[in-house]
Amino acid sequence: MADYKIVIPARYASSRLPGKPLLMLAGKPMIQHVYERAVATGATDIIIATDDERIRDVAAGFGAEVVMTSPDHENGTERIAEVARIKQWPAEAVVVNLQGDEPLIPQSLIALTAQGLIQHPQAGMSSVCTALKHDADAFNPNVVKVVLDQQQFALYFSRASIPWDRDAYKNGTGMMTTKIPVYRHIGMYGYRVSFLQQYTAMQPCALEGTEALEQLRALWYGVKIHMAIIDEAPGHGVDTPDDVARVEAMLQALNT
Repeated sequence: MADYKIVIPARYASSRLPGKPLLMLAGKPMIQHVYERAVATGATDIIIATDDERIRDVAAGFGAEVVMTSPDHENGTERIAEVARIKQWPAEAVVVNLQGDEPLIPQSLIALTAQGLIQHPQAGMSSVCTALKHDADAFNPNVVKVVLDQQQFALYFSRASIPWDRDAYKNGTGMMTTKIPVYRHIGMYGYRVSFLQQYTAMQPCALEGTEALEQLRALWYGVKIHMAIIDEAPGHGVDTPDDVARVEAMLQALNT
């Protein structure tokens, strides 16, 4: 078995798609598709973390282990920290945060996220990025960028275009720099349990609030985040009603 754990945070509340984890896609609730992707990795523990009894009952029905967590968490990281505390996982254990609205996530990407921590013991977190291919994305504040050091640890995340090519950008041509790759951050996270134990005591920082990027809290407190580089970004998850039909069609195609 793979030497890491997977937690799937799943909330019923959603401003755009209430009850999203229980949406039926190709004959199964979405959370079951995500769970089956996790099972395929061979991870040592796979847990669905929720604060809703409806999700608990459905997940238990297809054989998943469920941990009920507080409804007051601000984000998935806090929810996973509670799971690690309840399960009394050792400080050195590696946990991957698998979002409950990603039924098409490649299992290889889950494993790659875990390996960033397994292979780099100095890291407290791991994540994934890919080089941007379109100029417009480099200047789009909805596309989060990350700058790496020589060992692929994150130096900084921003909604701004970083690194800023002084000479290329000064005339505002809208062309992305060709001197160095511009990396897009993909929001797939792994954690070492020792980091999760610290996280709940970390107060939010000004950088995180300014950029509206949760991962900046870790950098603010000196936590190292290892970034794996992949060739292509994975497909989007289910965020809107339009996504439902698109993802369902892709799942049906995979099943046939």
